[in-house]
Amino acid sequence: MTRSRLLTALTAACAAVLLSGGTATAAPAPATADTGEFAPLDQAGPRLSVPRDALDASLECNGSLRGLAQDPVLLVPGTTMDPQVGFDWNYTRALDQRGWRWCTVTLPFDATGDVQVAGEYLVHAIRTMAQQSRRDVDVVGWSQGGMVPRWALRFWPDTRALVDDLVGLSPSNHGTVLADASCSTGDCTPANHQQASRSRFLAALNSGAETFAGVDYTVAYTMADEIVVPNTLPAPSSALRTGDGAVANIATQQVCPANAADHFAIGSSDPVGYAIVVDALTHDGPAVRSRIPLTTCAQVLMPGVDPLTFAGDHAAFVGYATDSAGNAPEQPEEPALAPYVYRR
Repeated sequence: MTRSRLLTALTAACAAVLLSGGTATAAPAPATADTGEFAPLDQAGPRLSVPRDALDASLECNGSLRGLAQDPVLLVPGTTMDPQVGFDWNYTRALDQRGWRWCTVTLPFDATGDVQVAGEYLVHAIRTMAQQSRRDVDVVGWSQGGMVPRWALRFWPDTRALVDDLVGLSPSNHGTVLADASCSTGDCTPANHQQASRSRFLAALNSGAETFAGVDYTVAYTMADEIVVPNTLPAPSSALRTGDGAVANIATQQVCPANAADHFAIGSSDPVGYAIVVDALTHDGPAVRSRIPLTTCAQVLMPGVDPLTFAGDHAAFVGYATDSAGNAPEQPEEPALAPYVYRR
């Protein structure tokens, strides 16, 4: 399914929900407890299968990682997105203004390929940044970009000691029921199959524990999300629920009740989502809602976004997301789970 076809299907599904007068509800999700089928939480991860030169080429930073006074930030794009298009007009500018060192990781096929493969890029990026900086890594990701780092943490346990904060902006931690509908009636890219709420991929990702001790998890999501659905109380799809990690699940509307950020805005221009990110990265532990300044609610755009070029920048961002060029080939079924996912 092309990007435009997927968004059309998602829009139609949203419209059907609204016309019915109800809210989107997920079908019963696969059990997230470790049933013994999937790898134990301490099972060592496999050697990376992606060639080293491809992994190295995927990581770009705004300078040397040597001698840093604070943890470097890894920015991870969402499905259908390239990190330059996604972050160059917002987050990288904002982090530059703060004097922070950041890196971006480019995922294959604009993050529409097999997320298991994308996970290897995250493993390499985290290991490389930690080794070069001799510090922990703070990871910030939008949509799939907030979920795929958890694949690295789940199946390569060594990465858990290398990550301080994982901040997701409307991450697809439990998928979306809209992908259930759209991918059951037609071919989809691998990543869209895997982000269906009942996928085998998500059952494996969330098996055993969703979080790990030593990592601070912050989920910033919007209840106006039209892509990751349902993302409303009492059980938003983005929220993390199990494990020993320190977790904060914060809706932008819990900070600013009138916030209307959609899925695209929270990952690119929303000042509330950005304020939650900054709070997480500038304090021990995950973000705390009460620390977000109320003045944030009066802001229109996050720092780094140029009001004079915003309209064009945002149009290019959404346009790229809906352009099928660069997508992985569509297929009728979800990719098979890799052997390392299972108990040995």
